[in-house]
Amino acid sequence: MIEMEVVGVRVEMPSNQPIVLLKEKAGERYLPIWIGTPEATAIALAQQAVSSPRPLTHDLLIDLVEAIGGIFESISVDSLEDGVFKASLFFTGADSRQARPSDAIVIALKKSIPIYCNEDVLNLAAIEVPDDQEKEVNQFRQFLDEVNPDDFASPS
Repeated sequence: MIEMEVVGVRVEMPSNQPIVLLKEKAGERYLPIWIGTPEATAIALAQQAVSSPRPLTHDLLIDLVEAIGGIFESISVDSLEDGVFKASLFFTGADSRQARPSDAIVIALKKSIPIYCNEDVLNLAAIEVPDDQEKEVNQFRQFLDEVNPDDFASPS
């Protein structure tokens, strides 16, 4: 398993499809995962540590797991099957549970737990960004620093 970090979320053009971008902590590979608009909003909120006046679904799940004594340990992006990424939530002293990567990423951000990716998944789906393209990556990071979760809201 390779440790990853969340670079952020953005809208991929021209499809207007949100993606979450993960990067190897000790490497140059990036893993783009296409997600829905609500999931992009949840990740952006978690990444910016914005709290809601009422618990959102991820907050409720975290509260319920902790209420029964569960301790979140890590998450992993395990596989890519028919274009669909699959992930797992790992708990201290307990079995893991399957999850959508977007949900697992939100929990990882909220709980500050490690994010891992299966090496085979990276070999299949990751993109490498050579040093000469680092400028583009830095521009993307600047965009992520300036993006607001409301940018992902659906038009009324």
